[in-house]
Amino acid sequence: MPDNFSRTDLDTPSAGPRRRLIAYNDDAVGVGAEKVARFLGTGRYLMWQTIIVVIWICLNVGAFWWNWDPYPFILLNLAFSTQAAYAAPLILLAQNRQDDRDRVALNEDRRRAEETKADTEFLARELAGLRIAVGENVTRDYLRHELDDLGDLLRRIEDKLEDQRNDDRVDRADRADGATPDTGR
Repeated sequence: MPDNFSRTDLDTPSAGPRRRLIAYNDDAVGVGAEKVARFLGTGRYLMWQTIIVVIWICLNVGAFWWNWDPYPFILLNLAFSTQAAYAAPLILLAQNRQDDRDRVALNEDRRRAEETKADTEFLARELAGLRIAVGENVTRDYLRHELDDLGDLLRRIEDKLEDQRNDDRVDRADRADGATPDTGR
């Protein structure tokens, strides 16, 4: 083994561009395959194929001088075999392209679902934070209720003070008259 080659050089494939014998556009071939596959799956194609087969058989079975494909219709079978040999790979190519599009769409749907889930979780956290913040803030109804309670409490205190002042006046008036206050004895 020559000294100028190392083991890793031989194990690693070359990354240079490969030359093709015939240059073609993969996307153009794929688009054409999809068109063919789309046409082969229609009722129009089946109708035209049936018409062509019926005309073919009539021309070859009848007593015409064009009898180019006699009864077992070998040439017709060869045409069907050729058509099937090309149709199957074209349909598979179209299906692979559709699978690739579906895969991209699925990945995009997953990404959007993850973003939506993250946004929903964020909004739920924000809403919970707002509920906590609003729960700590005083609302108008709560403040009105508390002020009404304070007003009632002040009225009761004023009433008690007024009653006590009235009792004190009565006691002073009784003392001034010389009467003894009722002590409950």
